[in-house]
Amino acid sequence: QVQLVESGGGLVEAGGSLRLSCAASGRTFSTRAMGWFRQAPGKERTFVAAITWSGGSAYYTNSVKGRFTISRDNALNTVFLQMSSLKPEDTAVYYCAARTSPLTTFATISTSDGYDYWGQGTQVTVSS
Repeated sequence: QVQLVESGGGLVEAGGSLRLSCAASGRTFSTRAMGWFRQAPGKERTFVAAITWSGGSAYYTNSVKGRFTISRDNALNTVFLQMSSLKPEDTAVYYCAARTSPLTTFATISTSDGYDYWGQGTQVTVSS
């Protein structure tokens, strides 16, 4: 089992920045990739960004490229999502997820079905 705890969400004005953190514990050695997803009210959960645990390859959905940066600190078993130039449409609950399957292509790590463990989520609200 892998336990994930997100933090760093909050209320920010449009154009502002937030940094989300996701601390992993438990069988973290089984983790091959970490991802961030978000779910706005009344909408499905969608992919935001992901990073492989060993190689550091990062993937982003088009709407956040150039604004969001995903990174990891293996020593701390923590993944970060630095969000800049935030827009009201970024408002959502942000979830961290861990993948244990070794296949880490964009197709496999950009869908929620590709992840085995999930955090409880952290609310991000961007005011206009």
